[in-house]
Amino acid sequence: MKHHSEVAGNPGAGIWASRPGYKPVLLLIAALAFAVLVILPPPQSMLDLVSRVDPSGYKLSQGCQTITDSINKKLRPNVSKQEQAGEEGTHGSGELLTNEDTARMAKVMLAIFVVAVFLWGTEALPIGATDLLVGVFLYLFAILPINDISKAYMTDAVFFIFGILVVAVGVGKTGLDKRIGLILLSRIKNAKAFSFFFLPFLPMAASFLSEHALVALLIPVLMGVYKVTCKINGVEKDRALAVFLLLGICFAANHGGPGSPAAGGRNAIMVGYLMDYGTSISFLSWMKYGMPFVPVTALFIGAYMYIRCKPKLRVPDFNPSEIVKAEVARMPKFGGKEALMAIILVLLVAAWVILGEESGLGGPTLYAVMAMFLCRIITWDDIQEGVALDVVGLYAAASAMGVGLKFTGGALWMAEGFVNLLPDFMSKGDMLAVGVSILTGTMTNFMSDGATVAALGPIVLPMATLAQVHVWKVGLACAFSSSFANFLVVGTPNNAIAFGMGRDPETGERLLSVMDFIKYGLPVTILAWLVLWFWTIFGYWRFMSWPAIN
Repeated sequence: MKHHSEVAGNPGAGIWASRPGYKPVLLLIAALAFAVLVILPPPQSMLDLVSRVDPSGYKLSQGCQTITDSINKKLRPNVSKQEQAGEEGTHGSGELLTNEDTARMAKVMLAIFVVAVFLWGTEALPIGATDLLVGVFLYLFAILPINDISKAYMTDAVFFIFGILVVAVGVGKTGLDKRIGLILLSRIKNAKAFSFFFLPFLPMAASFLSEHALVALLIPVLMGVYKVTCKINGVEKDRALAVFLLLGICFAANHGGPGSPAAGGRNAIMVGYLMDYGTSISFLSWMKYGMPFVPVTALFIGAYMYIRCKPKLRVPDFNPSEIVKAEVARMPKFGGKEALMAIILVLLVAAWVILGEESGLGGPTLYAVMAMFLCRIITWDDIQEGVALDVVGLYAAASAMGVGLKFTGGALWMAEGFVNLLPDFMSKGDMLAVGVSILTGTMTNFMSDGATVAALGPIVLPMATLAQVHVWKVGLACAFSSSFANFLVVGTPNNAIAFGMGRDPETGERLLSVMDFIKYGLPVTILAWLVLWFWTIFGYWRFMSWPAIN
């Protein structure tokens, strides 16, 4: 209750008093910045982009030649059809969007993106309110039809995040999380072993299994370890320990992507681009160039988290092995609903592995949720109490913004802007791969990894020939660095899952803040870049053979 009274603040302080979820000064700044961005005319480079014939990196609608044509076909289908048929009274009639209109739309979309990220980062509005605000803006500025906005919010990744959070509730409710913890953590006896053994192992597994599922299954276990460790040491809460555990596995799992083409859709997209470019890469070849990067990066991440968090721990150390063994010893014999939950979980993981990402991760996860209802493992009240719906909405809104940025050409304009920022020395030889990794690693924090690779791939691959560098180096650098989504919650589902599930098991208090991702994730991203450059591109890649390109 003390917490609530503090949050409520002073009722007499007026409307300008800040409190969590309502910071009027920051709201005013966001409103003014948004108004200025909307009023300003679009830059010439944006006008050139939307009027360019067949722009690389943008998938035009059938029969369209420019981004403006594609947007008109979507938003003005009848008029666009008449225009293509050459009927009089349509062209220049004001019914079709002009190049300036579409460029302005792309600019507004970028302004929505900037304001949403600002509001999420500062929590000037509740996270759930910002989630809704994105949809309101998309509708208000007519960037997408209302049905398309709904579709953009309800992507497979959103169903997956919602479903996996529900599955985690069921796993925790039945006690299965403690037995999973026993399997995974029985040999981890202190913070050092967690950092230097467990974290490097995790991304290697994530190279072949769903990194999101691994994170979602591990967090309930680690939250149990966190709570018991605090109790044993007489500490009410230890934020540094929570950050160490939650962000440690989150960041480590993020960097399993380069290990194999099976690690995610972004890799499949790059494999497809390389095939289209006439330089196909096999599964084993990808692993040969990518797997050595994974454990080394994770080792650096483990060392960083250990050095950064260990001195701040309020508890002297923690012993996951001892805790999970003691917890399991107090549990009843395995059976009943716990056994049913285990069967559902095994089938779910099998579905993810066998069906693969082509069939989506969200569908099988929702099947599992329904099975949990039918087996009476969870109730709707459990979902309302245990699932952070605002975090689900956060990723849904981020997905919708990704669709809007892609549709309006805003994402491509950003990608081209980044490319143009590259200094000359980064446009030749292996330095091009370094430059591409900086572009991709930055963009992937603001939009999905798949969308980032899809937008940048067609732009950067042709540059390889001009820079006299092997096209695989540029393509792999792009795909690898798309895994570096560490410093924004919306960067990847892993971050959203850790943020949503990282709650005190007893009080429900959220243990991570949005700023934690920036504070700890930005240095991790820099570390990942350094490993990619000095261990991979200028390291072992120099001693490997590269196939001849015809």
